[in-house]
Amino acid sequence: MYFLQVIINGILLGGIYAVVGLGMSLILGIVKLTNLAHGEFIILGAYASTIFSTMLGIDPLLTLFISVPLLFIFGYVLQRLFINSAMKRGAEPALLVTFGISVILKDWMLYQFKPDAQHVSTEYAYNTISLAGMDVSLLNILLLLVSIVFIIGLKFLLDKTDIGRSIRATADDPVAASLSGINVPRTFAVAMGIAAATAAVAGTCVSMKWTFYPTSGGSYLLIAFVVVVIGGLGNIKGTLIAGILFGFIQVLGGANYGLLISYIFLILLLVLDPRTWLGRMIPDRGDKKNKGGARNEV
Repeated sequence: MYFLQVIINGILLGGIYAVVGLGMSLILGIVKLTNLAHGEFIILGAYASTIFSTMLGIDPLLTLFISVPLLFIFGYVLQRLFINSAMKRGAEPALLVTFGISVILKDWMLYQFKPDAQHVSTEYAYNTISLAGMDVSLLNILLLLVSIVFIIGLKFLLDKTDIGRSIRATADDPVAASLSGINVPRTFAVAMGIAAATAAVAGTCVSMKWTFYPTSGGSYLLIAFVVVVIGGLGNIKGTLIAGILFGFIQVLGGANYGLLISYIFLILLLVLDPRTWLGRMIPDRGDKKNKGGARNEV
């Protein structure tokens, strides 16, 4: 019974971790850029959820209809006006630009909201439902459902729409995509907008489950890196599996040692190469590309 409880809690926590790492995975896989401001995007989404929920008197989950479009526009504009220009001069200038954005956002949130802990409370936050003879948090189930629905919607967008095909073509080969008539800088901007939109979803989940501060972005950036390393660049299915796996290991380690055991597990993955034993669940993007010229999964 205890092990079943650990599995359920790990899955519920892993769904949130998956959406935390999804934006980072997309940017690394498509734009080939490490966005050091991704953690601040998540905290910005958390503050947006808090502000709109309080101001409009609505459920925090409903604020996603406001925060997701706003963060998309924010990410699109940043990439279009600043990061694209820096990328023309190489990877290092673009990395420094994202670092600068991270510092600016962190300082702005400190000035605007003060260094006080924030949390969004709901009437159902402490409600539970019976599942397999165990009491499971209703809030955790709702957050998992929101994460899965958003991930499935993003998968549909990338696989079935014209903009999704443009993004996947650009991720495979920006030069060939440009020669085919795709506006690569605009596609990069759309990808950053989508990544920022996923950060808005992650931020809402964070605001409802945990307390957060203007300086909390670094912690979630680290979690995003872990999920990306396990799941693979731009691999949406792999990101979901990686988030659940990371959440399961953290729950197994408990409140005192969960994070420590999780990061030790990450080090072991880096040494042993996870695809030697997770091969079918998390396919190697490089192998897929090399076998028959198949395109990478985004």
